[in-house]
Amino acid sequence: MEIINFLQYSFIQRAFVAGVLVAVICSALGLFLVLRKMSLIGDGLSHVSFGAIALGLFFGIYPFYVAIPLVILASILILKISEKAQVYGDAAIGVVSAIGISGGVILAGLSHGFNVDLFSYLFGNILAISNTEVILSALLSIIVMAAIYFFYWDLFSATFDEEYAKTTGIKATFINNLLTVLTAVTVVLSIRMVGVMLVSALLILPAVTALQLSRGFKTAMMIGAAASLLSVILGISFSFFLDLPTGATIVMINVVFFGLAFAYKKIS
Repeated sequence: MEIINFLQYSFIQRAFVAGVLVAVICSALGLFLVLRKMSLIGDGLSHVSFGAIALGLFFGIYPFYVAIPLVILASILILKISEKAQVYGDAAIGVVSAIGISGGVILAGLSHGFNVDLFSYLFGNILAISNTEVILSALLSIIVMAAIYFFYWDLFSATFDEEYAKTTGIKATFINNLLTVLTAVTVVLSIRMVGVMLVSALLILPAVTALQLSRGFKTAMMIGAAASLLSVILGISFSFFLDLPTGATIVMINVVFFGLAFAYKKIS
């Protein structure tokens, strides 16, 4: 099959549009999360997304309409538990994650009618993305990218030295909340692409790949974005021609990029 015929399929076009948008915001946010040692928050919020999607399917509501607000609330709850309950961030993530995943399993057990649909969200299928989901991905991706652009220096300062950022007048609490909310939105958007089980990999791998190759933050962001974009383009293409699961293929290409970057760093 010629490449031009491959690109003429509308579902491939939708996959590329949504995949490129989500790839960019995942790589950008992932870099902030990795440097702040918050990379596991993506995994925790993906488990909450599972419960929220199950809730939406249970009541016959479009899953993303339920998942987005609930996962945003969960992200804020993680911060509040860390602050008020005086527990470490990873423990707070574990608490909220356990609530989300167990709630989803209970809802799945109560109703057998949507188990097949719920299973599709576990592993993702960007090739089946709808026009509505593409539009939603585009709108939310623009919002996330705009927030990163306008609050870039605040996010940068709070990432490397939160105490110093506070002394310069930056509202660190607001920035922390903003980062977790943006991550929540990104996690929900990524689920259709790689599924609940692999979302955290999409946030972490481009960032750690970039950090192997660059010492400058902006350069790392560009390298991470390039690696993420290329992994999505190659992942969609390989999965179509080789009949492979798209989400897992995208993640494995990211793993290959990380391996090559790590090897390059060791021999250079």
